[in-house]
Amino acid sequence: MIRYFFSKQFGTFLFTGGVAALVNFVSRVWISKFIEYSIAIVLAYIIGMITAFILAKLFVFSVSNQNIRRSVLYFILVNIVALIQTWLISTGLVYYVFPLLGVRYFTFEIAHAIGLAVPVVTSYIGHKQLSFKKSDYTEDI
Repeated sequence: MIRYFFSKQFGTFLFTGGVAALVNFVSRVWISKFIEYSIAIVLAYIIGMITAFILAKLFVFSVSNQNIRRSVLYFILVNIVALIQTWLISTGLVYYVFPLLGVRYFTFEIAHAIGLAVPVVTSYIGHKQLSFKKSDYTEDI
């Protein structure tokens, strides 16, 4: 399994995931102007997730022959886990850790960036093994 993380595919996943994370981050900053931070994280995550699916399908896991509905279903499930990780880290840092440490500047931005970075490994494994699995089984679900 460690070989997964020393491959061209993982490098491409990091790059496309970085683009999707940037879309997520910028969306959250904009959305936060209108609604509360923790809700903005969720809405921005959905925007980033759509971006990530398109980029992953086109550039990272293009050899997957898995049914598109199955890929979307697993992609959503893997991203629900990642969203929970992102939300817990982001809100935990902003509302609990940073105040204890005396961090006062760019707290929302720093916390959200860290929260987005945390699920990279679990997401890659989930997408490789589930969302975009190379499989002969392509029956509709």
